[in-house]
Amino acid sequence: MRRSLALLSLAAAPFASLVFFACGGGDHPPAAPSSPPVTAASASQLTAQAGVVASSGVERSAMDPSVPACEDFYQYACGSWIKSTEIPADEASWYRSFSVIRDRNEDILRNILETYARGEKVADTAYGKALGDFYGACMDETNIDKLGTKPLDPTLKAIDAIKDPASLAKFLGKMQAEGQPMVFELMASQDFNDATRVIAMLWQGGLGMPEREYYLDSSPKMAELRTKYEQHVAAMLQLAGEPEAKAKASAKTVMKVETMLAKAWMSKEDRREPKKINHPAPRIDLAKSAPGIPWDAWLEGAEAKNVGNFNVAQPDFLKEVGAMINGKVSLADWKTYLRWNTFRGNADELPAPFVDERFKWRKTLVGAQSLPPRWKRCVRTIDGAMGEALAQPFVKKTLGAEGKSTVVGMVQAIEGAMHGNLETLAWMDEPTRKAAFAKLGKIANKIAYPDKWRSYDGLNINRDEYLANTQRASAFEYRRQLAKIGKPVDRYEWQMSPPTVNAYYDAQLNEMVFPAGILQPPFYSNTASMPANYGGIGMVMGHELTHGFDDEGRQFDAEGNLKDWWSKAVDTEFERRASCVQKQFDDYVVLGDLHVNGKLTLGENIADLGGVKLAHRAMKAKASSPAPAGATGKSEFTPEQEFFLGFAQGWCGKLRDEALRHLVSTNPHSPPNLRVNGPLSNLPEFAQAFACQPDSKMVKKDRCEVW
Repeated sequence: MRRSLALLSLAAAPFASLVFFACGGGDHPPAAPSSPPVTAASASQLTAQAGVVASSGVERSAMDPSVPACEDFYQYACGSWIKSTEIPADEASWYRSFSVIRDRNEDILRNILETYARGEKVADTAYGKALGDFYGACMDETNIDKLGTKPLDPTLKAIDAIKDPASLAKFLGKMQAEGQPMVFELMASQDFNDATRVIAMLWQGGLGMPEREYYLDSSPKMAELRTKYEQHVAAMLQLAGEPEAKAKASAKTVMKVETMLAKAWMSKEDRREPKKINHPAPRIDLAKSAPGIPWDAWLEGAEAKNVGNFNVAQPDFLKEVGAMINGKVSLADWKTYLRWNTFRGNADELPAPFVDERFKWRKTLVGAQSLPPRWKRCVRTIDGAMGEALAQPFVKKTLGAEGKSTVVGMVQAIEGAMHGNLETLAWMDEPTRKAAFAKLGKIANKIAYPDKWRSYDGLNINRDEYLANTQRASAFEYRRQLAKIGKPVDRYEWQMSPPTVNAYYDAQLNEMVFPAGILQPPFYSNTASMPANYGGIGMVMGHELTHGFDDEGRQFDAEGNLKDWWSKAVDTEFERRASCVQKQFDDYVVLGDLHVNGKLTLGENIADLGGVKLAHRAMKAKASSPAPAGATGKSEFTPEQEFFLGFAQGWCGKLRDEALRHLVSTNPHSPPNLRVNGPLSNLPEFAQAFACQPDSKMVKKDRCEVW
C-alpha cells in the first residue's frame, strides 16, 4: 500500500506518539496566525450534530444506566450508543468522536476539491488548480481503466533488466527515490544524540502483512491469514497477466522472501526502545553496519550519494538483506518479489479489478464489508499527498476568532497540573525533579495549523494521470525529506495535516501538536461545560503531555536528546510503577483468547492514566471559573461526574472482530473500553465521584500510579 505522506514525518520520528490510531487496512507503520477550532455559531451547530447536550457536553442518550457505573463504566457511559450504532459497511471500526469528526471534515474537504475540480475559485489558493486536477484525475475511473497498468511498464522493465547484486541494489535505491521504497527505507530523522541536526535513518520494511508475527506465529488464526494472503498475492499477479499456475507459484515465492525478511525484523516491542534503534554510522562505515548491500549502487539510485551520516535503526535486518541480495535469494525470486511489490504498492490507483482485490485482502484483515466511496478514497489520497495545501481552504471554512484563548488556556492549565504534580512526587529526588521541570518548561505547543505553510512548488499534477500523480507526489515528498538531511532541525514543521482528527507528542522535538481536526465537538465545544471539555480535549492534552514522561519519552531530555537524566533510584522506582501498568494490561483478554500486549501498549496506557489524572486536576483548579457563555441550564450530573463521562464518551467505539484482533496484534493503543476502564479503575477520584465501594469492579485493588 502506498505510504501515507501525511504520516511520513511521523515514521521519520519514531517517538512521535499519537493520541489515537484508527484500526484500518494498511500494511504498516503527519502563513497565518493560529486560530481556534470553531466559531461560537458553528460550535453550536456541530454540537447538535454530534448529539451532545449543550448544557453539559454529556450525551445522555449514549448511556446505559442499567449497567452500574462502578461495575463497567465504559458500558455505563457508552452502552446505548454501542447498541444503537452500526459500523458503516466501508469501515472496520466506528467511534462516536474520531469517526464522526473525520466524516464531517472529509465532507468539507470533498466540497473544496469538487469546487476546484470544476475550475471554480481556484485562484483563492496557490494550489487550487493542482488540487482540482488531482481530484479530477482520481475520480476519472474511465481514464484509469483506459490506462490500465501501462504507467507501471517502466518499473517492470527495470525489474527485468536486473542482472546482478549491484543492479538489484540500484533498482531498490531508484524506487526509494521515487517514493516507493521496497525492502528497506531511507528517511530524514532527528539525530538521537544531537537534537539540533537531521541525519538519514535506514528503517526495515518489505512485508506485505502488518507485522512479523503474521508470518511466524503458529496459531490457527495466523496460519489462516497466511493462506489467504498467499491467495491474494496470486490473484493480484493473475490480474497483472500471469497465468494461474505461474501466479500461484509466484505467490509461494513471495511468501518465502517475505518470511525471510520477517524473521530478521526487529519486533514491535523492541522498536519502542530508542536505544535499540540508535546505531549511528558515518557513510564510510555503512558496509560494517550493514554488510553485503552494495551501498554505492543503492545510494546512487536513491540520489543520496552525498549523505554523510546515518542511523542504521535495525542493523541485523539489513545484514540479512545483504545476505539475501548476495545469493541467499536468487535473482529470479527477487524479480518475482519486486513485481509483486510494484502492483501491491500501486493497486489503489489501478483499474477496478486491482482495487477490488486489494480491498478483498483488507476485508480479510480488518473486516470492512465494502469499499469506501470513490470520493472518500480520493480525499484521503490528496490529504496524504498535499495535506497542507488542502488544509488552507479547510481552515478558512472551519476556523474562527473565538475559542482559541480557551484552548490555549486549557493546555496551560494541564501543564500547570503537571508542574504541581512534579512538585509533590515523593518518589522523585531533587536533581531529577529539576530536570523534569526543565523539560516541562520547554515543551512547545502547536495548535490548529502551522504558522508557515508547506510549499508544493515543483510538484506536477496532471488531470489525466492519476497513478503518475501519486507517484510524483511520493517522489516529491522523498526529495523534500532528503533535502533536510545534514541541516538544522526545523522546529516549526508539522507532522500531520490540520484536518486530521488526532494529536501527537514528539519526544525528539519536545512538542505537543493539536490539529484543527480534533478541536471540535464532542472533544471540545465553546458551548459545553468546563468539566466535559476537560474530560474530552483536556484528557487528550494530558495524554500527550504525559508522553513526554512515559517509558519512551522520559528517555529524552528537554532538548530532545536521548540522554539519561534520571538518578538511579528514581529510575528504578519509575520502572516498578510502570511494571504495574504493564501487568494490568497483560491480564486483559479480548475475543476470548487474545491477551493485550502490556509491553507494546505501555506508553499509551501510561499516557491515558496520566492524561485523565492531569485533566482532572486541571479541571479542579478551574472549578471556580465562570461557565462558558454558551453553556446554559443545569446538569443532572455533578461536575466530577461530567468530567469522567466526558472522558469516557470520547472513546465510545465499535470494532469488528477482525479489526479488534488486528489492533491488539499490531497497535500500541489498547481497545477503547480498556482505555476507559483501565485508567479509571486506578483513580480514587473516580471511585469517589460515583461512590464506588472497595469491592467494585471499577476499583482496582492494587492501584497503579506513575504520574
